[in-house]
Amino acid sequence: QVRLVESGGGSMQAGGSLTLRCRASRAIDSRHCMGWFRQAPGKGREGVASLNIGGGRQNYADSVEGRFTISYDGAENTLFLHISSLIREDTAMYYCAADLRLYGSDTLCAVQDHAYNVWGQGTQVTVSS
Repeated sequence: QVRLVESGGGSMQAGGSLTLRCRASRAIDSRHCMGWFRQAPGKGREGVASLNIGGGRQNYADSVEGRFTISYDGAENTLFLHISSLIREDTAMYYCAADLRLYGSDTLCAVQDHAYNVWGQGTQVTVSS
């Protein structure tokens, strides 16, 4: 079973940017999906971005479209989430996850958390104005 470890969170000023990392314990098959999710204090978990590892197709929640970018580096077995123009509402625990079912390269991966079956422990992002 693959293990996922997130890093890169911290305390940031609004308007800034940061890149979160999710290192996998082994290479992720190109037929899988991976995603980023977040959970703000007192709220449910929200899917923000997903990526078809083989085809590169990205999917974003409407709330983050244009500010978040998901990517994967196969050489490092690492999933990234770049967040620009940070706002206070981005404050949350961020989790990466993998959906280890098999998909075609043109599949639009889900941003719903029930689709994912392997999770990291999370990294906290706090944005202040």
